[in-house]
Amino acid sequence: MKNAQLAVRMGTSVAVVAGCLSGAACSASTSALTPSTPAPISSSAAAPVSPSTPPTPSAEPTTASPSPTGPPKFSAKVSRVTRKQLPYSWRPGCPVPVQDLRLITMSYWGFDDKPHTGELVVNKDGTDAIVTVFGRLYDWRWPIYKMQLVDAYKGSDFDSIEADNTSAFNCRPATGSSSWSQHAYGRAVDINPRENPYVSADGSLAHKNARKFGTRPLDAPGVINPGDRVVKAFAKVGWGWGGIWSGAKDFQHFSESGG
Repeated sequence: MKNAQLAVRMGTSVAVVAGCLSGAACSASTSALTPSTPAPISSSAAAPVSPSTPPTPSAEPTTASPSPTGPPKFSAKVSRVTRKQLPYSWRPGCPVPVQDLRLITMSYWGFDDKPHTGELVVNKDGTDAIVTVFGRLYDWRWPIYKMQLVDAYKGSDFDSIEADNTSAFNCRPATGSSSWSQHAYGRAVDINPRENPYVSADGSLAHKNARKFGTRPLDAPGVINPGDRVVKAFAKVGWGWGGIWSGAKDFQHFSESGG
């Protein structure tokens, strides 16, 4: 019986193979008889899913550290001055008309080691000289205590000096004289009058707060000494120093004429 069944099966297989050679049914028939091979799995499907790696964070934008800034550069503005701005320092009969005067608004370095802005009134012919010298003083960090128009003291030269105020134009006579001071022409400036006092020929000083500054040379802030760079800076623009006068010494005073 087994032999008969085997013969039948072999006959069937031969018949099928013969049919494959002659017809399109071969594909379907052989697939039914041939064990199926699993279709290949696409690589994407087969690849194990790895845990997602977070993207590398981009570097934070860097901001350059601000470079340390120094004090502002020296600045000076020259403008016309009006009669209203000089209520005490100018009056009819002064040797210079208001229209020949100029207001200089400029930087100065203070005793507090900080920059400040002050004002001087000078003759229009002297603006370049004053701006040049005071620009140098500022660059040197050479200290000035205060710089206001003498009108802040109602035109009083004494009160302005007591306040250690640096000033220029003031329509007044020269100290101890009936003649006009160079200040009355706007061609003189007094710098740090406390540290650089007027010393009479007999050695006396009018201002008590300046007594310890009455001799030269003297090493102290804001003090002007013979032949120092302040004196030389004024000399370069043609202005003389009162500290070299014979007899009385005016250490605060610089003028176009030297007097």
